[in-house]
Amino acid sequence: MLKQNNAVKINEQDNIAVALEAIAKGENIFGITAIDPIPAGHKFAISQIEEGAAVVKYGFPIGYATAKIVPGQHVHSHNLRTGLSGIESYTYAPQLTNPAPAATQKTFMGYRRENGKAGIRNEIWIVNTVGCVNKIAEKIVAEATVKFPQSDGIYTFVHPYGCSQLGDDHKYTQGILANMVEHPNAAGILVLGLGCENNHIAEFKEILRTWDDKRVKFLNAQDVEDDVAEGVKIVGELVNYAAGFKREPIPVGELIVGLKCGGSDGFSGITANPLTGRFSDMLISAGGSCILTEVPEMFGAETILMNRCITSGVFDQSVSLINDFKEYFIRHGQEIYENPSPGNKEGGITTLEEKSLGCTQKGGICTVVDVLNYGETVKCPGLNLLQGPGNDIVAVTNLMAAGSHIVLFTTGRGTPLGGPVPTVKISSNSTLAKNKANWVDFDAGVLLQDTSMDELAGQFFDYIIDVAGGTETKNEVNGYREISIFKDGVTL
Repeated sequence: MLKQNNAVKINEQDNIAVALEAIAKGENIFGITAIDPIPAGHKFAISQIEEGAAVVKYGFPIGYATAKIVPGQHVHSHNLRTGLSGIESYTYAPQLTNPAPAATQKTFMGYRRENGKAGIRNEIWIVNTVGCVNKIAEKIVAEATVKFPQSDGIYTFVHPYGCSQLGDDHKYTQGILANMVEHPNAAGILVLGLGCENNHIAEFKEILRTWDDKRVKFLNAQDVEDDVAEGVKIVGELVNYAAGFKREPIPVGELIVGLKCGGSDGFSGITANPLTGRFSDMLISAGGSCILTEVPEMFGAETILMNRCITSGVFDQSVSLINDFKEYFIRHGQEIYENPSPGNKEGGITTLEEKSLGCTQKGGICTVVDVLNYGETVKCPGLNLLQGPGNDIVAVTNLMAAGSHIVLFTTGRGTPLGGPVPTVKISSNSTLAKNKANWVDFDAGVLLQDTSMDELAGQFFDYIIDVAGGTETKNEVNGYREISIFKDGVTL
């Protein structure tokens, strides 16, 4: 990466650079006079690009010029188009690179569950089998929180599903909720049902298969006279059970971390996403697991991930991951490459290739060990790809359900969103970190100044160990915890 004054050229093969600060028309940068004003985070040409020629960023094409572009000219939607179209064929060309195993094994202070799994929180969760009981659950939480102040937190997560769904949608709902019940960040679970829903407790138990009666309790609201009082009573039993767990040192290699981005800007692929990628490599080298999702934001950079697949079988799964999601778009009559969002474009991102090449950096350089379907959980340590959309709430929920103890959420625009697990907001620029300090947990924007990646990655890794050990993230402090479940079918 070549930095000069207030601009940066990311890769030596690039024919564009990125403005670190707003560049005025007529200003000299990289020995070039700016023909246009260049907003911060936006691109400008550093060599002549003929009409139809590739515009190169990160060392890869991010689209093609729709007109001749001369040095110093602003490069954006008015003169750059995507090069993506339709469903593609892929050939496995393995390029496997893994960082050296960690020399020392760090630990975090977590909770060892009776089934052997590690958790990083000791909370009580109320999991609703159907949206009809959402308000009952909220009342139980409100009363139980006052009655049992010794608890580490009592939470419920509203959703509108669990009844009147057909086919895969019903299975998606059951799978995500079942994974919540099994998540080790919850010391105790109350499964709250209505009694007449499709996903009634008796059927939901078939999905769970096994559970610990001390940790998981069930309540059908239709079966008792005072559902709130009965729920509070059960929560009290779970609080007492949770009190038996104490934090203890656990190898950091047992951590599972989800990787997510939202509201990206022109700096996301230079600061926050590469920092997250470095963390991913560090955790995996220590034996841990990371999960990369948001399949539509792999389009255009998918071959980089495919060629990192550990076997041809995993490669075939990755091809299905990409093409099946493209088929989903086509099935609904939608443009496959309808991305980036207006906020992304305002921040300097023009095409989906550009966004994807930045997004996929969150996965570092490690080998892809497995591809998970929506609702599946991590089985193999290392980098896992997870089927699912880019929608922020759906993706964070998906990552939690796949087993993530923590979700790392990079952002250049800012968001308050949080899931059931700690959701770490990593800002791509320091202005955002300063202006939205009530949302942002970690500032990666200092990489645009004098801080080195090695130095910041070490600080960030230690911070995540602290989060695993109990340090609250901003979403936890603010009480911002929610879920959303993917839907793709008919509702009765």
